[in-house]
Amino acid sequence: MKICITAQGETLASQVEERFGRAPYFILVDSETGSFEAMQNPYAAGAGGVGPKAAQLLIAHDIQALISGQVGGNAREVLVAAKIAMYTYRDGGPVKDALARFTNNTLAREG
Repeated sequence: MKICITAQGETLASQVEERFGRAPYFILVDSETGSFEAMQNPYAAGAGGVGPKAAQLLIAHDIQALISGQVGGNAREVLVAAKIAMYTYRDGGPVKDALARFTNNTLAREG
């Protein structure tokens, strides 16, 4: 499964970013192999409509699950339509913690 975790930096030790559309980076993880890549969010500093644009980016990368603090309404609609599962992580910890909690099924699923 391909998972996206919103992040403030480029590594698994980076803090999880609470805001989906404004996240500086998306950490894309393959849950089967454990491999990951960091992708800079080109819409993070945009004037408006960044959530739906970021959601389209995830769709283009075949993401199946998103872990973030909060997802705005317009982005949520795009993600729901694409059948991307959304999970909430608001503990202020690193990406690796959010990933571990996802793997252990201890994150709250939205929608």
